[in-house]
Amino acid sequence: MTRIPHETADEPNPLRALTLDRLRSRTSMKWRTYPDDVLPLWVAEMDVPLAEPVVRALTEALALGDTGYPAGTSYAEALADFADKRWGWEGLAVERTAIVPDVMLGVVEMIKLVTGPGDAVVVNPPVYPPFYQFVEHMDRQVIEAPLGTDLRIDMGALEEAFRRAVTDRAHAAYLLCSPHNPTGTVHTAAELAAVAALADRHGVRVVADEIHAPLTAGGVDFVPYLSVPGAERGLSLMSASKAWNLAGLKAALAVAGPAAAADLARLPEEVSHGPSHLGIIAHTAALRDGTDWLDALLAGLDDNRRLLADLLAEQLPAITYRPGDGTYLAWLDCRALGLGDDPADVFLHRGRVALSSGVPFGTGGTGHVRLNLATSPELLTEAVRRMAAALH
Repeated sequence: MTRIPHETADEPNPLRALTLDRLRSRTSMKWRTYPDDVLPLWVAEMDVPLAEPVVRALTEALALGDTGYPAGTSYAEALADFADKRWGWEGLAVERTAIVPDVMLGVVEMIKLVTGPGDAVVVNPPVYPPFYQFVEHMDRQVIEAPLGTDLRIDMGALEEAFRRAVTDRAHAAYLLCSPHNPTGTVHTAAELAAVAALADRHGVRVVADEIHAPLTAGGVDFVPYLSVPGAERGLSLMSASKAWNLAGLKAALAVAGPAAAADLARLPEEVSHGPSHLGIIAHTAALRDGTDWLDALLAGLDDNRRLLADLLAEQLPAITYRPGDGTYLAWLDCRALGLGDDPADVFLHRGRVALSSGVPFGTGGTGHVRLNLATSPELLTEAVRRMAAALH
């Protein structure tokens, strides 16, 4: 096979490894949705080569013809070890995990375990659009608890949403996005403990989407929801897919707090048939052996956050951007530009830059765009130049 242009010895910035021509040869959604004259900085795919340990593990599996059904607990063991070393969390018990096809399908299954049709699910908009789509498809009602003006959880709004969620309903859940997509907010231990206390007081079950957990800025600590006091009844979904760009290799883990083990035990056995065996091999290799690559990526993302802030200040000063402490997503407030509810449409058609429209992210999304900064500094620089040119 052709070797990926990525050296493991020195771990250079993987965001600088691929040329635009090489990226345009990809056939995934990011690179095939728009014409070739559009720079795609929208969907959550990174412009990186795979980490060499992942390539090696997949190559060995293919050489063996090891392409059957998944088995065993290697993924959960790798995640538990990663969580211990990375976050100082020793509480991820392998026996309280289950493999699921991916994080959002895992979210669906967890919500089914703790709520029924017609029940309410609380979310914090602006938030990842599939939260609305999947919840409503399950015949649950979405109740919004908007983030505060500081883009952090508003505890007053959350408590009011919890009150509404449990009124005249048998059960309710809170779908927590941690770190938060699209703002990049990384919730603190104190905030998460306050969430757990509120949830316990109102009888709301917390389901945490922690898919972006490994992607935090330098000096910022990720706190697993299940690690805080009072979160024993919580359920979490984790995956290596975002941090190592493995979305096409489906696999995720559901993790239960000590008091939620019985709930997870009710997960239908057939759900575990959904993950890809190759996906589990890839995710396990990433968590076990891909941390040097991850650290190089995180340093590159820190550089890109600073670069984006500088570029916007110079060329689009009317855009408000607060660099997030997590994810590789940038939430841009474009309302001062006067481009209407959907500035992403203007940047696409006038500037030939594809960004995610803020509208589907719910309350607080109009007039905003989400930009994926997991690309090369050169492409990021060109994208901002085009966005600025689109205003003239």
